[in-house]
Amino acid sequence: MKIIILGGGHVGGTLAENLVNEDNDITVIDKDPSVLSELASSHDIRTVEGIASHPRVLRNAGCEDADMIIAVTPSDETNMLACQIAYTLFRTPKRIARIRSEEYIDFKDQLFHKDDMPVDHLISPEQQVTLYIKRLVDYPGALQVMEFAGGRASLVAVKAYYGGRLVGHAISSLKDHMPNIDTRVAAIFRKGQAIKPMGTTIIEAGDEVFFISDTRHVRTVMEEMQRLEHQYRRIMIAGGGNIGAGLARLLEAEHQVKLIEQNHDRAEKLNESLRKTTILQGDASDKRLLIEEHIEDIDVFIAVTNDDEANIMAAMLAKKLGAKKTMVLIQRQAYVDLVQDDIVDIAISPQRATVSALLALIRKGDIVNAYSLRKGAAEAIEAIAHGDEKTSKVIGKAISEIKLPPGTTIGAIVRGNEVLIAHDDTILHADDHVILFLVDKKYIREVERLFQPSALFF
Repeated sequence: MKIIILGGGHVGGTLAENLVNEDNDITVIDKDPSVLSELASSHDIRTVEGIASHPRVLRNAGCEDADMIIAVTPSDETNMLACQIAYTLFRTPKRIARIRSEEYIDFKDQLFHKDDMPVDHLISPEQQVTLYIKRLVDYPGALQVMEFAGGRASLVAVKAYYGGRLVGHAISSLKDHMPNIDTRVAAIFRKGQAIKPMGTTIIEAGDEVFFISDTRHVRTVMEEMQRLEHQYRRIMIAGGGNIGAGLARLLEAEHQVKLIEQNHDRAEKLNESLRKTTILQGDASDKRLLIEEHIEDIDVFIAVTNDDEANIMAAMLAKKLGAKKTMVLIQRQAYVDLVQDDIVDIAISPQRATVSALLALIRKGDIVNAYSLRKGAAEAIEAIAHGDEKTSKVIGKAISEIKLPPGTTIGAIVRGNEVLIAHDDTILHADDHVILFLVDKKYIREVERLFQPSALFF
């Protein structure tokens, strides 16, 4: 597939890294030659320097025969205009744009269609990150929570700790512990290395375990891996931008939320728009302010300003003063690796959340959902089994008969409203939503082809 990425920053660069090893022809446009030089030296991609919305720049990048453009520059206006020009001049089949401003998002149904602004799909990083954090708040102790089939099934990553009932025991004993709940361990990462889960595999403290289950049973399964944490009640958010405000809006109905915003005018605006959230105007790194607001009673402190260093320092101070858990938004991937576990409890990469949303739009073969995992090395996807027993490679077959690529497992199947945990003798039906885990995402093309009915091949 020929893909042009407009913008080589955090999101564009991360996306290029994810796609370049999947037999794609990737071109990145950016106006900063140093950004392009760094990308070209690290990956086998073509780069074009220039303004991403200029027709000649798009032509030089090969827009005339591109399969899609993905506009993720820092400017909403540049992204929208580039999609318009790609459609008008080059008839590029698929156009995806990152849109951050609520002024555009609030009117997306009226604005974004071929008759007016020809953007096929909008990606809002702030909304993606807000929902990502909301799921972590809903499931205390989880490292990552991914929902499939409209939220009916969930894939959850947790760290195994002493105190979890399964730690020190074989995976096969799960059935003894939970006779009425079915789940599947999709993957285990031990000291950074993937381990194929077998019934005889012993769960060790420190393992990062990915399991899939009916969403209603997630907390019960989590208790197998670690001592179950109480639901969060008191939340403190540092930063009143789009993410902080959106998160407070989602949480304030069922939680006691305090939000710290440094800018006076912004704090006043938030005070008018948020109904139950307590707005505090000040610096989240102000020790006196945190003490006055009883930081020692806070269940989770969430730092989501635009400044990585400020987020990290505020979270460290909050933790030292007694906050039970900290979550930190970090733009720089190098910082994520540095602070996770040792300095903050959960480091959140907005690039990963955005890239996951983009992957779902890029994947072929009736793949309707995708999540980037383990710094982009692994992937979880949801594919729909279309066709019939004559045209499909999976319909009518037991899972043991399906030729899955190496390191790929089927974790669950959603059939209507029923969540079926995958077993070797489980037979796939037409229209099943199949949830797969790929330890090595270089095999993604094989999985896509597996779920394409033969009538769709060219």
